[in-house]
Amino acid sequence: MSAALTVIPFALLLLGFPIYVVLLAGSCVALAISPDLPLLALHQNLFAGVNSLALLAIPFFIYAGELMGRGSLANRLIDVVDGVARPLPGSLALTTVGSATLFGAISGASAATVATIGRVMHPALLGAGYSPRFAAGLVTTVGAIDIVIPPSIPLIVYAIAANESVPRLYAAGVLPGLVLAALLAAYVVIEARRSGVGHVRRFDWATLRRAAVRSLWALGAPFVVLGGIYGGWASPTESAAYGCAYAALVTRFIYRELGWREVAAAAASTIRFCGQVLIIVACANVFGWLLTVQQVPATVVAWVNHWELPAWALLLAMNVLLLIAGCLIDPISAILMFAPLLVPVAQSAGIDLIHLGIVMTVNLAIGLFTPPFGINLFVAQSTLKLPLPLLYRSILPFLFVYLIGLAVVTYVPSLSLLGTQLFLAVPE
Repeated sequence: MSAALTVIPFALLLLGFPIYVVLLAGSCVALAISPDLPLLALHQNLFAGVNSLALLAIPFFIYAGELMGRGSLANRLIDVVDGVARPLPGSLALTTVGSATLFGAISGASAATVATIGRVMHPALLGAGYSPRFAAGLVTTVGAIDIVIPPSIPLIVYAIAANESVPRLYAAGVLPGLVLAALLAAYVVIEARRSGVGHVRRFDWATLRRAAVRSLWALGAPFVVLGGIYGGWASPTESAAYGCAYAALVTRFIYRELGWREVAAAAASTIRFCGQVLIIVACANVFGWLLTVQQVPATVVAWVNHWELPAWALLLAMNVLLLIAGCLIDPISAILMFAPLLVPVAQSAGIDLIHLGIVMTVNLAIGLFTPPFGINLFVAQSTLKLPLPLLYRSILPFLFVYLIGLAVVTYVPSLSLLGTQLFLAVPE
């Protein structure tokens, strides 16, 4: 059974099989050869994996982001942020960072941000004199922030895998996400000054006021989505449903930008994405149950305790493992595969599981733009028609910035835990 749970998944992963096939094949073989485990456990755990109220938030959040992304919401957000950033050095690059962060507070999806914000800002950055390498690197990497700040889909998946609170994780992700955005903003300002581009523009109250009025309904979306969670009067699933209804109301009836055909297309895209996510969740639940039955997490904990590693060294080892995993598989799959192993290890070392969830998410956010399989690289390549060799070179300085942010988030746990006190009206 141990070989079935290790050798088979590893071999299938190297052969390029989908993650759900990798997990399900190993689980099926392990159950088939085990005399003590009934095959009935397969479909019981498949169903139990997706029988969670928290998972209902995923299609609502994705659908809201799809609706907003198909309208002019991104342009409206960009106009507001640009109005604020005009008098600052590197204003267009700062606008890219700010608008991507705001858009992430609505959709929670990194690839959607790269496609939506990048489609607008990449030509603008080139027109303002930024180098092709800098512009490509910025629009490819800035979307990674969006799976750290709420409403993050990976944080929902981690909450289910680690049996933690979604509201607490959402509150914990705010400050680390803002730290990553601030570090990116600082870098783009320094780079703009060094290269002599991104000249300061005159601040215009009238322009900002017009942009704010035009974007009023768009700016209300994060408050609708997150206000209920942080205010304590709605669960994440309920808040996601409110955000979905708000997005449909704004894009279809207030802005009148989407017809029923586009609304249906957004629904179809959401269904496809959720199908991909939920089949992985179901198969990972079977795999995780088998690991638990085989005492694998307990064995890993005993092995780690034998080495008596301090917490900082353990976190460093986890970071290295997750950075490598993030290069090869998507964040949701990585969380479902590694959380059953890392959560018991973190508990034995006294590491807060909320903090661990944020650390895992930041690591896997970096993997979104890291070769060879970072999804944002391929989104930028297909959407912006950028060659992969240029993208590989362009992400290097931004990777360094994100690694600094990862170190801060990892070794300053109060940054994550403070958010649970600041942003939750009723601390859990």
